[in-house]
Amino acid sequence: MKFVGLRDGRETLVAAVVGDALAPLADVRDFYADLPRWTAEARAVTRGERPLAGAPLAPPVPPSARVLCLGLNYRAHADEGVYGVPDHPTIFGRWTPSLSVGDVPVPVPANEPGLDWEGEVAAVVGTRMADVDAAAAEAGVLGYAVFNDLTARTAQKLTAQWTLGKNADRSGPMGPLVTADEVGSLAAGLDLTTRVNGEVVQHGSTRDMIFGVGDVLSLVSRTLTLEPGDVLVTGTPEGVGYVRTPPWLLRPGDVVEVEVEKLGLLRTPICGAGGR
Repeated sequence: MKFVGLRDGRETLVAAVVGDALAPLADVRDFYADLPRWTAEARAVTRGERPLAGAPLAPPVPPSARVLCLGLNYRAHADEGVYGVPDHPTIFGRWTPSLSVGDVPVPVPANEPGLDWEGEVAAVVGTRMADVDAAAAEAGVLGYAVFNDLTARTAQKLTAQWTLGKNADRSGPMGPLVTADEVGSLAAGLDLTTRVNGEVVQHGSTRDMIFGVGDVLSLVSRTLTLEPGDVLVTGTPEGVGYVRTPPWLLRPGDVVEVEVEKLGLLRTPICGAGGR
């Protein structure tokens, strides 16, 4: 199954994708409060009520979601930067207001020469997790989505804390949620490709992640209780822009695409500050 967020006035609904149409199910908060009910209803849907094309989409997670991101989780990416391979998962946070969806223009902040791309896979939690083991944590994932962790490098490098550089406006575009039963384990390997203006800049496989989804969610659950709708963004392979000579950053007019096997294509245009 595939789910998207659907804006309905001031509210966000979760809708099932049925071919090229949408079947609205429930308010996003209600959806995650009773996942067994709504996923069962989604399985029974045979056709959508409104066209997918042109629908006002939103990230398919609740506003209360904790968005936890992994840095340096592919060995080659860790080696290409200044940080090196970590001994433990490098976890930083995004706030949900930084999330967006495909085809929404993302502005370059006024104090940045450009934004950097980081094609990734996001895992969405489907069950409450408190001090669970890795197997239970992975089994509790509802599904996965394409993600682009667009980064403001100037802000990121000001201090050892990455929060500012990882929360620029609309800088976390997220694709539709594909349920785990259709995706399988990331450890088995999903092909991931990032393109800028049609040119391939990243090409990797999720089998090369240093820390697996279950291991990281288990680790997090020993400190804080994870709730349905929380998100783990799993890291990016090598090929980011700031380490190149000269550095290559996204500027207004550029288009970045992240494509992940089984999950689809996420397209993001880049615009100037103020949306121009």
